[in-house]
This record gives sequence, C-alpha cells and structure tokens, in this order.
Amino acid sequence: MVSSFFRVPMFLFATLLAVLASAPALSAQEGQWKGYIAIDAATGETLLEDNPDVVTPPASMAKLMTFAVVSDQIKAGAIALDTVVQITRDDAGMGGTQVFLDPRESFTVEELIYALMIQSANDAAHALARASAGSVESFVQLMNAKAAALGMDRTMFRTPHGLPPASRKEADGDLTTPRDFAKLSRYLVQSTDVLKYASVRQRAFGPARANGPMQMVNHNKLLVSYQGADGLKTGYTKGAGYCLSATAQRGGKRVIVVIMGAFGPGGHVDRGVSRDRKTVDILNRAFAALPANSPRFTGAYDPSAPASASTIVPIAVTPQPVGETGAIVPQPVEAAKPSDEPMVKFVFPPKK
Repeated sequence: MVSSFFRVPMFLFATLLAVLASAPALSAQEGQWKGYIAIDAATGETLLEDNPDVVTPPASMAKLMTFAVVSDQIKAGAIALDTVVQITRDDAGMGGTQVFLDPRESFTVEELIYALMIQSANDAAHALARASAGSVESFVQLMNAKAAALGMDRTMFRTPHGLPPASRKEADGDLTTPRDFAKLSRYLVQSTDVLKYASVRQRAFGPARANGPMQMVNHNKLLVSYQGADGLKTGYTKGAGYCLSATAQRGGKRVIVVIMGAFGPGGHVDRGVSRDRKTVDILNRAFAALPANSPRFTGAYDPSAPASASTIVPIAVTPQPVGETGAIVPQPVEAAKPSDEPMVKFVFPPKK
C-alpha cells in the first residue's frame, strides 16, 4: 500500500494539496469561513492567518472604505461634519438595512456617519457618497483610488454600501480579501477617528423626527461581549456570508481581525453566531501571539475617552455572557433572517 501511494504522479499530489489549501475551513462545531487574518495594529505584522488572500464580497464591511473617503473629504474641506445633507429620492430608495431616510428630511454629515457605522444604513451610505463627491459614481472612484494608495491590490469597490449587484453575479460587485481589509482597518484606527463612531453601542437617530427618533444598536456584538473590543464593522449578504472587521485593545496593545465568508455548521445561516465565536477565538490567540517587544499602539482617536452624554441614548441591550477567557458563551440561535442587520420601519405623515 505504501509503495503504491508513492507511485501517484507528484503533480497530482501537489494539485490535491493546492485544492485542500484553498478550500473553506470547516469544523462541525465552529462552522466555516472562507478566510481570516489577525495583525498587530502597531506594526502590521501578521499574527494568524487562514486563506487570507481569498477574493470574496465584503458586504457591509465596504462601509469602512466609505468612512475612509468621507474622512478624506472632510480633511480636504469638501464637506464638514456639520454640513447639512438634503435627502433625495435616490438616497431613500436603497434597500437592505436602513434608517429609512425620506426626501423631506435633511441631516448633518455626522448624523449620517453615525447611521453608517452603527445601523449600517445603506441609505446613509448613499447620501454621504453623493454629498461628499457630487455623485455616487465619483465617490466609488475615490474609494478605489484610496484602496490602491493603501496597497489593497486585490480589492475593487463598485458601491459605497456593499449591497450585491443587480445581476447577482459576484464578479460584478464589491470584492476584496481579509488581508486587504486588515490594511484598511489598520489605516483607519491609526489615522482617523473611526473608533469614535464604531465603538458606540447605541444611539438615537433623528431626534427631531415627527414620529420620534430611531433607536440604533450596533451590529457588532463583540462590543458588549469581548473585553477591549471597540470596532469596527460587520457585514452580511447571502453571497458574502457573515463578515467582520474587529479590533480590540488590551494593555496598550491593539489587535485587528478580519474574517470573511463565515457561516454556521453545515453552511447554515446563523445570524453571525459562528462568525463571532471564531473571531473571539482568533482575538484570544492573536493577543497571546503578540511579541513581547511589540510597541504600544497609538492612534488618532482614544476610544477610552468618555463620550458626550448628548450622543448616547440608553436603550435596552442584553449583553452576551462572557467566559473567563473573554470568549462568548454559546447561546441558542434564533431563527435565521435575511440579514444580521436589524431593521426598524417608520411611517411618515402624508406630505402637506
């Protein structure tokens, strides 16, 4: 038996190894994923990885690049945080997760950024793109230019929100890799105030609305279940699976984890439960793998600074139980929904 094995042509054996290496990781208990990477935010050094260069849709994680470009436009003076954006019918016509913008409304850029990062609002992403670059098409060009500048060599953006293309063909939509998104995430925590928004657990949107504000709860459950977690962005579509760019800081050290294409055991849609558990496992191992001489992380924004009382509206949030290692204690999985992003619908009064 042994001798017959070695008579298999070597090129076939090498091909088999390549196929196995590129296949999605699978575990009956953990679920599956297309790829992940963990890096030291201070140095950019890779700490852990599994198929980190797989090209796959980022879903709503694309909004991290939307934030990066809006931040650039603010720095360039094209817009300001207090710039008032009049909502258009095109903004209000977006599907998926929303804050249900209406053409009769207007909001400041900063209000829309909170909606982008907490509620993952596709309509807010569209409005921000249009307002800061003149058109969504021009904004997407800026997104791709920014990706090129950051060395995201396997990334192509086609939307500011990450919704799948009308053709439903993966090649026609936004595409990236865990490694590329780790580069973007590191840039954001180093050079922008993204954590000012990404670390907010809950906030009211539109306090002046006739029917009252919409209460937004951050979709990143690690913010309430993992010690030191303060960002960054979740994502889910049927084609992309569950995605997460996560970051946490402990003892002055910061780790970034990007996981993409995650599903539950057997490929089940589980509202991101398996994704979150795997991310916790990667974070724990990444902190343990940090070199003793790794420098302390310093970024443009300190999320430990107390938030203004006027920006947070407390609402009921049930934290997930956390074990001694910082890991999420497994909880019953609710019935699957089309997205892991919560929706709240409003009925506006008739136009007068």
